[in-house]
Amino acid sequence: MEMNGEQLIPLSQQATWDALNDTAVLKDCIPGCDSIDRQSDTEYLLTMTAKVGPVSAKFKGRMLLVEVDAPHAYTLNFEGQGGIAGFAKGEARVQLTPEDSATRLGYSVKAAIGGKLAQVGARLIDGVARKMAEQFFAAFTKRVSPPEAEK
Repeated sequence: MEMNGEQLIPLSQQATWDALNDTAVLKDCIPGCDSIDRQSDTEYLLTMTAKVGPVSAKFKGRMLLVEVDAPHAYTLNFEGQGGIAGFAKGEARVQLTPEDSATRLGYSVKAAIGGKLAQVGARLIDGVARKMAEQFFAAFTKRVSPPEAEK
């Protein structure tokens, strides 16, 4: 599976970078995330529950940041095990570009799955992955947006 996209985040480039590296923000924004723990500046362990068609599982995973160019870009390598449901692994390239007072966040994701998850079909998996990405960015943008002035 491959997926590309971009989102305009209403924060400066540094503030967007900081939010993308804040475990509390990530936990709030990743759909189904139960926990996320920083192991080092570049490694995170997480657990999440995901449902793809008839297959639902709790995944334990690891995310590793590589090719870090703060506050401009990084590559996120990830792998997760869902027991009998299967596994997922891949990488996401994240690029931050200043745009006026906001930041353009571009991403490119490549992932592979195996086990029961792979049996539900590529179109269904692609649809769920796109929906999860949309949910993450909607939640992320809402979480980091300054509150609107009261009227």
